[in-house]
Amino acid sequence: MTIADKTVLVTGANRGIGLALVNEALKQGAKRVYAATRQPFTHIDERVIPLAIDVTDEKQIQQAFEQVHSLDILINNAGISLSDDLSDRAAFDRHLDVNFFGTYYMTKTFLPLLKRSRGAIVNIVSVGALAALPILPAYSVSKAAAFSLSQSLRALLASRGVTVHIVLPGPVDTDMTRGLDVPYGKESPQVVARNIIDGIERGEEEIFPDPLSASLADSWRTGTLKALEREAAMLVQSAAVA
Repeated sequence: MTIADKTVLVTGANRGIGLALVNEALKQGAKRVYAATRQPFTHIDERVIPLAIDVTDEKQIQQAFEQVHSLDILINNAGISLSDDLSDRAAFDRHLDVNFFGTYYMTKTFLPLLKRSRGAIVNIVSVGALAALPILPAYSVSKAAAFSLSQSLRALLASRGVTVHIVLPGPVDTDMTRGLDVPYGKESPQVVARNIIDGIERGEEEIFPDPLSASLADSWRTGTLKALEREAAMLVQSAAVA
């Protein structure tokens, strides 16, 4: 998969990693970039088409789908991260609505176009899906759920020619992490976006786009859990044959 001449849709496209992904896709020669945001959004490049999408609103997602006639790459980037202390059930509901169900609704709705193009789904998750951040428990739970969803999608869609990439960033210098003190530093969203696009083009199933997450890449790709994922994916093939 190359980005050049492709049609890309990015959620949460108005800031942070999302905006950096829009700009990086344009730089790499994307034919069209749909920028999905909750707030009004404009861009100087005429290849960018704004879409009004709150990823927790299925009606808005369906209305946006009717405006998109072809799609090669769906990047589920929209997310929230709020501190909590496990005392409020509402914190879990809010994070799951955006970080998990938002990804699910977007994928479910736009999947017919991706099957037609034999395209790619790119889910921006977090290293917090692999090891919970105790100061962000609801966020970590929602990202772990999105990680598991992505693994299931990968196995179920492989026979339809749709690839699924899981992005596992560490701390990135965005508004979302502004109040988070990280002793080992934060990578810029521009560098992270470039590494994500490079990872898509290389066909990496898991993309580790910053120095902290990259330190986990080799152990993950050769580890027991990745091998277990591949074995579990074989159940889909066995069920199809049966």
